[in-house]
Amino acid sequence: MRTRSLRSRRASRGIVSVEMALLLPMLVALALPVYDIARNIQAQMILINVSREGASLSSRASLTYPMQTIMSSLTATTPPLNMTAHGMIYITEIMGNNNCDSSGNNCTGVVVAQYRWNGGNYYPASQLWSCGNSGTRWATDGSGGCSGIPAAGSTSPVVNLLQGKLSDGQIAYVVEAFYLQTPLIGSLNLGGGIKTPALSPNLYAMTVF
Repeated sequence: MRTRSLRSRRASRGIVSVEMALLLPMLVALALPVYDIARNIQAQMILINVSREGASLSSRASLTYPMQTIMSSLTATTPPLNMTAHGMIYITEIMGNNNCDSSGNNCTGVVVAQYRWNGGNYYPASQLWSCGNSGTRWATDGSGGCSGIPAAGSTSPVVNLLQGKLSDGQIAYVVEAFYLQTPLIGSLNLGGGIKTPALSPNLYAMTVF
């Protein structure tokens, strides 16, 4: 009886081991996409918070602190994201100036200043307006500002954001946060020509204040 019991236990253990060997790859294949999605959600939420807080700080403290100080303080709140290697922040100042009505309202915004974080090594183009157009260029004085932007007027760069929403001379700050997060896995081939969608590595958030 004891011999049969031992054999039965060994057989059961062997069956469990075989089942685990068969199921483990499937479990890993299911877990990795879930983990990847969770990473992207976490990173996106951090970027949203950075853009929101950055827009608020820019509107309240831009006359007190340099924009680089504001952007560096924002990136200090982003772990576990590695903003230095894979992130970027732009702060763009727009002013209501063009196409105002007779009361000085419903103006189109123009770019009067733009700043880029100096601490990052990832340089995606701003989705609002990119310095380097129309004779503008990034300054080399450490400010991270865009030089050569015309004074507010008919020759200033026009942006579609908040079009018709600003009054003449009203200032709005736009903060854009970028992050490059490479997915752990790409698209999965399920067979029969069916593939799962791959996550985009380019994460982005923007807030206007």
